Order: sequence, then C-alpha cells, then structure tokens
Amino acid sequence: MRLATWNVNSVHARLPRLLEWLAEIRPDVVCLQETKTSQDTFPHAEIGELGYAVAAHGNGRWNGVAILSRAGIDEVRRGFPGEPGSPGTQARAIAATCNGVRVWSVYVPNGRSLDSSQFGYKLEWLAALRDALSVQARATPPLAVCGDFNVAPTDDDVWDPAAFTDATHVSPPEREALGALLRIGLTDIRPRALKGRQPFTYWDYRAGAFHRGLGMRIDLVLASAAVAAAVRDAYVDREARKGKAPSDHAPIVVDLDLAAQSA
Repeated sequence: MRLATWNVNSVHARLPRLLEWLAEIRPDVVCLQETKTSQDTFPHAEIGELGYAVAAHGNGRWNGVAILSRAGIDEVRRGFPGEPGSPGTQARAIAATCNGVRVWSVYVPNGRSLDSSQFGYKLEWLAALRDALSVQARATPPLAVCGDFNVAPTDDDVWDPAAFTDATHVSPPEREALGALLRIGLTDIRPRALKGRQPFTYWDYRAGAFHRGLGMRIDLVLASAAVAAAVRDAYVDREARKGKAPSDHAPIVVDLDLAAQSA
C-alpha cells in the first residue's frame, strides 16, 4: 500500500495540481487536510475519474479533511467522541478503514499564539484525540494517523529553533501533547528528504522561505506497530511544493508492505 498525506490548502485551488500528482505518484490512500470546502462541493467526480472513492468532512471555507482511496473505504467516521469545539465542533478529523488499515486524516488546530484561547483549544483537542485513539489503538486493526499536526516534534524539525522562541508549534505543552499520542503505541514515521538535511513539510509563502530552506516538519504519519514494521520507504515529495500556485505544504509518501507483516 502506498499511503500519503498532504495539506493542500484548498482542494479547489489546488485541484489541477492534485489530479496531476495523483496520476503520477499513484498512492492507494491519500489523507488531505485544509480542504476548505463542504462535503457537497468537494470535487468527488474529478477525483473519482482517477479511481478514488472519497470520504470528506467539511463545512465551508475553513478547515476540512478527506480520505481518498483506491483500496476500499469502509467504516467512515467524521470527528471523534469528545472532540472539543471553538466554540462549535470543526471539520478536523475523519477516519476510514482502507484495505484493513484504520486511517485517520487530522488537521490539528494552529494555536495562533501562546496567550491565545486558540492555544488552549489546540491542547484540549490533542488530548481528546489521544483519548479517542487510545481506544482504537487497542481495539482496531493496524492504525495510521496522518495529517497536519501543527507541532514540530523536536528542535531538529525547524530551520532555526531561535526563530521560534515564545511561539507556537514548538512549545513544551504542544510537544508533550504529541508525546502523549505516541505513548499510546504510535511511532512517528520520519520520512527522508529529497533535498537537504531535514525532511521539512511546510514552508511559509513569504520571504522566499521555500527556496531558502526555512521550513518545518509539522505534517506527520503516526503508525501503530504493525504499520511501522511494514514501512519500506517514506519521503517528503518536495517537488510538489514547487511551481505555480503550490500549497505551502509538501506531501509525505509512505510505502507499506502489509502482506509481509501478515505472512
């Protein structure tokens, strides 16, 4: 199975690029974030022409997640028990079973600033996600939680730790919340970089950050033991961040040999 995750920063704005990428890379399952569209206006037909079934969760201009699959898509669930809102519940999580793997696409709240109410919402949301996943990690088949976590796991995952002093994405509470997710039995699948030393997945649009290498690794694939053992390759497709009107994120592609694990 080829599994991928990509914050597309508007599925409609990025649709020509997404369709071209799907045709070239041919992932079996794709998790999308920040689709910025409702379920009704999601481009089901265009993506379906490439052989993908779609499960989408969205409510308009903001947020939004989806799972695209050529490997079956069953037991779809939008949101999760206990998911907090700000103030109402937002479209930030969707799960489905694809070829025996329980796949989640998540878009963790940004947090804005350390003194913002949105920062508290981010920590509350991550804690609720951990509670929901801890049940699934014990009770379900192989599990992969993919998406934009808006947390850089370590200082090595940002271009310059000093540039993020007193900022979100790197604070101890956020990293502890991510660590709590990992402690339920998940592994952070660290992809290889196609260029440079670090496998960054996000670069700000401003100040030439992409070309200057000023990135962060905030898009993650967290895998249960069975999925982690099946990983044969994982990389950041930096090429997808190039060209005209790209997303500010690059996709992660993970190749799994699930048959070898079940043999």
